[in-house]
Amino acid sequence: MKIIRSSSKQFSKLRERNSASKERIVESVRRIIEDVRLHGDDALIKYTKKFDKVKLNPKQFRVSESETSGAYQDISPDFINTLKIVIENVTRFYKKQFRKDWKMSGGDGIVLGQRHCPLDCVGVYVPSGTVPLVSSVYMTVLPAKIAGVKKVVLLTPPNKYCSVDPHILVVANLLKVDEIYKIGGAQAIAAMALGTKVIPKVDKIIGPGNDYVTEAKRQVFGYVDIDMIAGPSELVIIANQYSNPVYVAADLKAQGEHFKGLAILVTNSKKLAKSVKHEVEKGYIILVKNLEEACEVTNILAPEHLQIMVKSPQKVLKKIRNAGAIFIGPYTPTAVGDYIAGPSHVLPTGGTAKFFSGLNLNDFIKNTHVISYSKKALERMREPVEKISGIEGLKGHSESVKIRFEEKQDEKKKD
Repeated sequence: MKIIRSSSKQFSKLRERNSASKERIVESVRRIIEDVRLHGDDALIKYTKKFDKVKLNPKQFRVSESETSGAYQDISPDFINTLKIVIENVTRFYKKQFRKDWKMSGGDGIVLGQRHCPLDCVGVYVPSGTVPLVSSVYMTVLPAKIAGVKKVVLLTPPNKYCSVDPHILVVANLLKVDEIYKIGGAQAIAAMALGTKVIPKVDKIIGPGNDYVTEAKRQVFGYVDIDMIAGPSELVIIANQYSNPVYVAADLKAQGEHFKGLAILVTNSKKLAKSVKHEVEKGYIILVKNLEEACEVTNILAPEHLQIMVKSPQKVLKKIRNAGAIFIGPYTPTAVGDYIAGPSHVLPTGGTAKFFSGLNLNDFIKNTHVISYSKKALERMREPVEKISGIEGLKGHSESVKIRFEEKQDEKKKD
């Protein structure tokens, strides 16, 4: 690990880590999206063969019922029991986020309110690397299902056997995912955003992915909604002389297991810094004067994960404004949030925790304003409407109010 100060050039690079995608990736993704728009499923066949080294025809895109049934034969029964615990934790957390419709009276017959309606169709992307990202399935699908989304579609790359990892299939099946497709990469994002003959167009795309998947989500935003622009995983730990160096080192090492994972220790203890540097290879140690500066540094970095491992963590917590998820105390490693705590591990990265939040129920719900005026209320507000619409030069807006108070209109109604 490199030991740096908050005034160093290296720290400046860390705070600006959410730089724009490389031009090569941007252009490559643009071409893939355009190809899918023009050629649909044929483009998906081409890119699946090119990137996944698998030849599929459109009839093979969707995972069949027999494939899903067969997946249960390839997993341990203990996996199901573990999954039930996780599902219970995640469900309990997200049910607390429900919001009710509401309305209020403004007098003279004015009624204002808000309705909450779940999205019709959500697309979940689950990346496939050397290991199955099982947790990404339930951490994305469950909040959508709890919110009441009518249809959940899951896309994930095929393996060399033209199939999907059985653990992913079992989790998706238990969570009642409506459709599963063996399509990955930027082409999967394009397919969900634009729709093809086989892949349905969705309203929103959620889930992590590599640089190409992330750039694809950025480019299709507007055709559909997306959860966030998420990059490599990252962890900041605030610790001091009272922190257990063994725990700190273990958590930083765990973060290093992620592809391009960023691990940072922020501390005012030179002794702890020296001990951790000896144990951990990857990452950075930022030396600060005190915990006050540690909080300032953390708020600048706005990390995806933040662990507070000092003696009085609540005092530090009060000063933290920017973090995707915060883990308090020596017995709350980031791993519990990744797998079993309840809140989704889909979190903002690259400093975007300054303005993005972790995946929550509202990501799957539209808020619709409801407005109702009586004639008396409209008459009371007639003058402000006419004045403002006049300033904006929108005469028709003013007329649409004025006509409701003309005598001729009232006479016609009587006749």
